[in-house]
Amino acid sequence: MRKILGLLLLLTFAGTALAVPDLKTVGQGSYRYMLWQLYDARLATADGQFVNYEQSTPLLLELTYKRNITRDQFIKATVDEWKKLQQSSSEQQQQWAQQLTSLWQDVKKGDTLAAVLQADNSVAFYFNGKATGVLTDNAFGPAFFNIWLHNGTSAPKLRSQLIGEASD
Repeated sequence: MRKILGLLLLLTFAGTALAVPDLKTVGQGSYRYMLWQLYDARLATADGQFVNYEQSTPLLLELTYKRNITRDQFIKATVDEWKKLQQSSSEQQQQWAQQLTSLWQDVKKGDTLAAVLQADNSVAFYFNGKATGVLTDNAFGPAFFNIWLHNGTSAPKLRSQLIGEASD
């Protein structure tokens, strides 16, 4: 009986630890590519403020998809953005892309992908609220979040909305 209770307790705590953290929204907006709305995005922190990566962790980026997108399309778009930002090497980008193939999957309209940046720059990923894994390379976290939060992002309007500089 004690073993069963211990196992239930362990599963309860493990499930709690793997849940998307409940954080306060900093900002939110929608990303469009040409005529298509691809996803709604939300940025959240413990206090609802974004200062920088060091002071704002845990930092949640949540994307709710408005269209079907394959995992491969999403990974290619991610690598393309890293190339544009020129803040990581081609070798890093390819290594991260390979790791993401085991953490991400195809998304359908209504699916949510969440990424949580931790203080050690690791990133925990969630698909529809369920943990899919953690990428622990400490250079990955800032590189991934820079796609949306860097001054040189290809989506400056969305960046402003996410960090609370502009309203919807």
